[in-house]
Amino acid sequence: MSAVNMQTANVFSFHGGIHPPENKAQSLQLPLGRPSLPSELILPLGQHIGQSSRPLVKVGDKVLKGETIAINNGFLSSFLHAPTSGTIAAIEERLIAHPSGLSDLCIILTPDGNETWTTLEPLINWQDISKTDVLAYLSEMGIIGMGGAGFPTQVKLQGAHKNPLTHFIINAAECEPYITADDMLIREKTLELVLGIEILQHLVEADNVVIGIEDNKPTAIAALKSLLIKRNSKIQLAVVPTKYPSGGEKQLIQLLTGKEVPSGQYPADIGILCQNVGTCVAVHDAITLGKPLISRFTTLTGDALKNPQNVEVLLGTPVAHLLDYADSEKKKLSRLIMGGPMMGYTLDSAAVPIVKTSNCILAASKKELPAPAPEQACIRCGMCEQACPASLLPQQLLWFSKSQEFEKAEHHNLFDCIECGACSYVCPSSIPLVQYYRHSKSSIREAREANVKSDLAKQRFEARKARQDAEAAEKEAKRLARQKATSSKATDAKKAAPAKVAPTAAAPISDESKKLKVDIAIGKSKLKKLQKLLLEAQENEHIEEINNLQLQVTDQEKALAALEEQLAKTATEAPVAATATTKPSPAPVSDELKKAKVDVALISVKLKKLQKQLADTPDDQELKDKITAFEVDLKAAQDTVSKLSESAQPSTNAATPEPKAAISDELKAAISDELKKLKIDAAIAKAAVKKVEKALKKAEEIQAPEIESIRQQLQEAQQRADELEKALANPQDASQKTEAAPNSVYADAAKKRKIDLAIAKAGVKKAEKNIQLLKEQGKDESEIEASEWPKKLTEAQEKLATLEKEQATEQTVPAAAAPVSAANVDADAAKKRKIDLAIAKAGVKKAEKNIQLLKEQGKDESEIEASEWPKKLIEAQEKLTALEAEESTPAAAPVSAPVGKTTDAVTKSEAKAEPEMDLANQIKKEKIAVALAKAQINKLNKRLESTPEEADSIKQEIASTEQRLHSAEALLEKLIHSQTNMQENR
Repeated sequence: MSAVNMQTANVFSFHGGIHPPENKAQSLQLPLGRPSLPSELILPLGQHIGQSSRPLVKVGDKVLKGETIAINNGFLSSFLHAPTSGTIAAIEERLIAHPSGLSDLCIILTPDGNETWTTLEPLINWQDISKTDVLAYLSEMGIIGMGGAGFPTQVKLQGAHKNPLTHFIINAAECEPYITADDMLIREKTLELVLGIEILQHLVEADNVVIGIEDNKPTAIAALKSLLIKRNSKIQLAVVPTKYPSGGEKQLIQLLTGKEVPSGQYPADIGILCQNVGTCVAVHDAITLGKPLISRFTTLTGDALKNPQNVEVLLGTPVAHLLDYADSEKKKLSRLIMGGPMMGYTLDSAAVPIVKTSNCILAASKKELPAPAPEQACIRCGMCEQACPASLLPQQLLWFSKSQEFEKAEHHNLFDCIECGACSYVCPSSIPLVQYYRHSKSSIREAREANVKSDLAKQRFEARKARQDAEAAEKEAKRLARQKATSSKATDAKKAAPAKVAPTAAAPISDESKKLKVDIAIGKSKLKKLQKLLLEAQENEHIEEINNLQLQVTDQEKALAALEEQLAKTATEAPVAATATTKPSPAPVSDELKKAKVDVALISVKLKKLQKQLADTPDDQELKDKITAFEVDLKAAQDTVSKLSESAQPSTNAATPEPKAAISDELKAAISDELKKLKIDAAIAKAAVKKVEKALKKAEEIQAPEIESIRQQLQEAQQRADELEKALANPQDASQKTEAAPNSVYADAAKKRKIDLAIAKAGVKKAEKNIQLLKEQGKDESEIEASEWPKKLTEAQEKLATLEKEQATEQTVPAAAAPVSAANVDADAAKKRKIDLAIAKAGVKKAEKNIQLLKEQGKDESEIEASEWPKKLIEAQEKLTALEAEESTPAAAPVSAPVGKTTDAVTKSEAKAEPEMDLANQIKKEKIAVALAKAQINKLNKRLESTPEEADSIKQEIASTEQRLHSAEALLEKLIHSQTNMQENR
């Protein structure tokens, strides 16, 4: 009856395979051995795939058995623990078990012989807590795949959740000749194996759990069958025929499920997960007993050993110590191999240590593993193709590898080769096929890395060239400005000669301000260099350099702020000193004013250029920092202009006998400036029209869905260009506007407030970013509070709140007090909206491009989701949707009240305008809500097409979103109807 309850699985077959001599009986004659402690344990920091661990200890530290001595260093990394108690003797380069025979950083532990354990903390409530917490615990226990590549277990289990699992396969096949470590493990720890499988099944929730084992392990099969029947377990046991390489992951999957893993994909992509029996036992010991991974079962075999056997050995034990334990005969020892004869590699030294993936040490004699025969010409027999378990064409791959036609080799699925050696084993010409394939793979990887480096170098070169061009243009602009200033000074000197006024007091102040400006420029250059070095250090994760550079950057910023404050004081003291000594003459003040205006113009040009560059690359932090610096410079220059203008007004009134003539000259200059501005705006508008036309043409070629919006943009741009052309054709209108506009002072004040607001916002963002950076560097709250950034953040927020309050107060002033030109304000707002839209679209495109790039690099969905780009894409799409909704909302026309209206009338009109403003704001909010809901529905529909297996949950989300959309549309319709009625009643 008990045999009826035993569940068995179907067994299929796979292409190819060979039957080399097994040679497994030699190592199963003796019971499991436990070698003594060596004189030292060598613990490499890179015992797994991915980044090496980071040491937590230093030389001279005392450690206990099971204590953590190194932590993970990134997503694809693992922890490392002390295999015994003792002292850290060194942290240095030592030879490691690797085909290259090179050295790597290792922790050297000298045992004290006491075997004193650290406090063990098993995870007793693993069934009650979240699976994420269990995976984090396994990561801290240092559990990795112990059957092959050493992939961190928590990462593999996380990746398994992207698709529902149909099969969870336990690999107990152990197909490689000579190796019997897994066979002995199943015999010795059958119960621990089954309990470990049950824990992993709780984490992965697969439909079927199958243990795949070859039929040449009868003792282990009997032990498993007996225990599974006794526990009435749902775990299935599949006994597969002995054939090499049935223990390969993809081959075992094909044997047990009949499914073939597609080229370039992982088993998890088709709903299958594999784990080794050693990993399952390690998971049990970690969860149930609290023991980290510090030992493993390893086979010691070969004709050069008198006592071949399996041993449970501590990680870090030198191979030489194990050879002495098994009584090796040095005279007979010809080759020392880590692993089996098919996929193992030769060790150049016996001083290398045992690591987490070391399953066998083969000490072979010359007779046992003779030197390979010399390579001969291929006879095209086709035996390699028949033996290949991956269904490749080894002969074709050989030709491509020899002729270095790597693209063709990739096209013939070179990277699907598992390097099992079956083709080399059957080749009658003794061609080392696997070595050729390894060389080709290595060359392809190197070429890919070189291409990436080349692209980065090209980007750096282009950025450098653009910077040099900008610097050259800046120098040329300064030269022209100096030339113009010199000629204007000469003309003013001639005009001022009859007055016999010698402006001597301004000279020393001018020299001092020049010196300060030079010091500020040098300081800014140093600051940029330090910020660049800091960015590089952050990318390379050099913590010490980051801290030092952060301090230098902070000091440089303080010094720069002090210089700027000193310059501002000098600028304010200059007119005071001039009035205290002599009556100021108009000429020198005019020179200073002209120079200040030139500075404003130059900084504005640079700022516009940088803003255009930022629209193309919205994530460029260096550009953002430059823009912030230029905005500060622009504000300082504008302050200087306004102060010089104020100081020039009384002197002009006192010294000018003909005020009408002077006013007329100023008007002419203002009209000239207005015409210049109109010409520049017209040129920009024409360029915008051409750009949109080009975009429309491209969109029509590829039938893009945004054609209608681009056409609308083209119409707007054309309309703007036409208006500017009309204004240029009628310059008298511009002059009338200039004469009738004493509101320029108010416009300047409004611009100044905007700049102050932008600087304050930039200060808040910078402080928040630096606080976030300190958190990412692992700083605690006390260290963050001790830094200057929380204080700066508070100050910047207070300044921003004050400025926003002032702006709100200014907006409530009646239109008669400051009749600002509505057309200019609307034009500026439209420009800003277009720039914001362009930046948002660029952000969406960049995020989509980077996600596509990650997919092309073979990253799975979990890795892509773990990166920053999906989050950035969602944020950019939401921002773009909100901006498009704002763009579609019609702007309310500003109504300016006549000057002659009484206070009561103004109060009455404000009372009427308040409900209209509230209603307009509500309409705007509902339009944004409708747009966001539509965007969410489109996104969910796309997700439904790409992941049909999640159709039920996605459809529920679509239904709830559609309900929100209908309610928002209904409310919007009511609000618009109310607005229409209110306008009709008025």
